[in-house]
Amino acid sequence: MHFTKMEGLGNDYLYYFGELSDPAAVSIKLSERHFGIGSDGIILITPSDVADFKMRIFNADGSEAKMCGNGIRCVGKYVYDKSYTNKTQLKIETLSGIKTLDLNVKNGKVASVRVNMGKAQVSSPVTLDVNGKTITTTPVSTGNPHTVTFVDDAENAPLTTTGAALEKHSCFPDGVNAEFAQIIDKNTIRMRVWERGSGITMACGTGSCATAAAAVQAGFCNKNEEITVILDGGKLVITVLDDNTVIMQGPAATVCECEVEM
Repeated sequence: MHFTKMEGLGNDYLYYFGELSDPAAVSIKLSERHFGIGSDGIILITPSDVADFKMRIFNADGSEAKMCGNGIRCVGKYVYDKSYTNKTQLKIETLSGIKTLDLNVKNGKVASVRVNMGKAQVSSPVTLDVNGKTITTTPVSTGNPHTVTFVDDAENAPLTTTGAALEKHSCFPDGVNAEFAQIIDKNTIRMRVWERGSGITMACGTGSCATAAAAVQAGFCNKNEEITVILDGGKLVITVLDDNTVIMQGPAATVCECEVEM
């Protein structure tokens, strides 16, 4: 079986064109970083009846995600660089709807991708008891469930404690991705994330969109302005439009090609 390892700001997945009989088991096996290839999960790419291509995302623990912002950029690079398409604007079917990609091509390869992520749904902040402490956090849906907690120091955010506890908190019966965001200025946010099903990751595209949307609702940032979200793996540029549609821009890169015996 042939997989392509790709990453968007260090958020790495194994990409496979076609269906797998048990993708959850494959993801658990291959995502392991000591006995497998190592990744945050696997992404399957197939033809679609309603779009140019379809993507499915399986986390490192085998659970299926509805959407992955860094992953969908790599899907665009995968299908273009491997000549499955010559189009530079693509429609990708996901479990959270059809997303539109605009590919930035340099020297015949995709260097970066702009994605219309759809409308963010930002809820009112909630106060929760987490590990015996009270925190205020803002639930946001960007296709995946997120909750954004604003902190003074993102570098030392309690990812493995508060983040892990939030993922499985009773307030979020389906689990949640936990973002910890520090406002640098109206156009810059430092964010770190504990991802549902994967733990700490270098970057989260849908989480960056959720963070920017929550910051706009809180008055920390402005609509219709580019907001740079600084992640452990690099930077994404997010714009929240008047109707809460979120536009994400960022890189996509191929790491290696992998032949696997299963």
